[in-house]
Amino acid sequence: MDDVAIQRETTGLPGPCARIPVEDADFVRQIMDRVGDKWTLMVIATLQDGVMRYTELLHAIPGISQRMLSRTLAQLHHDGLITRTAYAEVPPRVEYALAPLGASLKDIVASLIDWAITHHAEIRRHRALTGTADNH
Repeated sequence: MDDVAIQRETTGLPGPCARIPVEDADFVRQIMDRVGDKWTLMVIATLQDGVMRYTELLHAIPGISQRMLSRTLAQLHHDGLITRTAYAEVPPRVEYALAPLGASLKDIVASLIDWAITHHAEIRRHRALTGTADNH
């Protein structure tokens, strides 16, 4: 029996999820939750163009609050997806950039954004048919 079949029997999960080792399943779900978050995706997409300061990010990402941006940046820094460089200046200057781990998500994030742009009208139609709100 091959490794994928063994994992599928062990986890009971179909498709690509069959590759998730049982002992890592919770942590892998946490990672997917983090990188699949809309604000994480927007921060990674925005930082693809290079180093930015907090205020630049705040103005570049429509709809994000200061609290949510601060929280998202802290989480991404904690996970090693972005770097945070603080300069001992008056006033203080802090810059954010993609770390190599975060940069490895660039193509994935671009693909998700392209997919959303391509299919947003179709999804709006389905939401209208089912009576669900646009913001869900």
